[in-house]
Amino acid sequence: MTGEQDGLVAQWWATAVSRVEPGVIELREHPIQDLIGTTTFVEMIWLLLRGELPGPQQARLLEAALVAGVDHGPQAPSIAAARMAATCGVGLNSAVATGVNLLGDVHGGAGQQCVELLTEITVRHGQGAAFDETVAEVVREWRSRSRYLPGFGHRIHPVDPRRDPLLALVDRAVADGLVDGAHLRAARGVETYLNRGRAGKKPVPMNIDGATAVIYAELGFAAPLARGLFVLSRSVGILAHAWEETGQGRRNKSPMPPSMIPVHLDASTPRR
Repeated sequence: MTGEQDGLVAQWWATAVSRVEPGVIELREHPIQDLIGTTTFVEMIWLLLRGELPGPQQARLLEAALVAGVDHGPQAPSIAAARMAATCGVGLNSAVATGVNLLGDVHGGAGQQCVELLTEITVRHGQGAAFDETVAEVVREWRSRSRYLPGFGHRIHPVDPRRDPLLALVDRAVADGLVDGAHLRAARGVETYLNRGRAGKKPVPMNIDGATAVIYAELGFAAPLARGLFVLSRSVGILAHAWEETGQGRRNKSPMPPSMIPVHLDASTPRR
């Protein structure tokens, strides 16, 4: 390859994220040796995505959202699939990839969708629309497209135990002037609207997707990155479950335990 061709290849793969040359590794223009031992993993995530290191409060708020989303038990499709894949002989990396690849619009996408919902409210309100009317209008529009409103209600928890700690951290961040609180206000406005007139009925509170969407939006992450950050978070739980399953000494090839499988289709029956 000629020098000119080398230059064309270098230009083709040029990126602001990293630079690697003999003896040099830079991430967002920071030498890797300066980051090792001084920078946390959460700070590295922020640095690579945003191009600069976060402040301590920003890093703590992002970390809280990532910690909250790591796992929600084997009933979650991504976890269940990873556990089954782990015993199918595909290797740990493929088992993790199996779980991650299930994080789509229906399972894993609600955080991104909720950021879009809250942003729509904040933009319209910022253009002079009355807040309560804007919330009602946007919610009606979303419900006309789907009976599910991303970020609110939960099929298991009456109140998601992750909700209050996360929102309390955002309240503190607003009080400290770290974030402006517009998306937090929008989320609480939606929650209030959804529960209006529901006295005596099951409430519809904000869930983990809504609370983390508030954090990601308040920190300035684009809506698609809300899903990407959730994938990073949940991959920790997927890895842990896949690894645990490899040590069970069994073949987990069905959503049902062997005792519930018909005799003619028991756990020893090869499955194609």
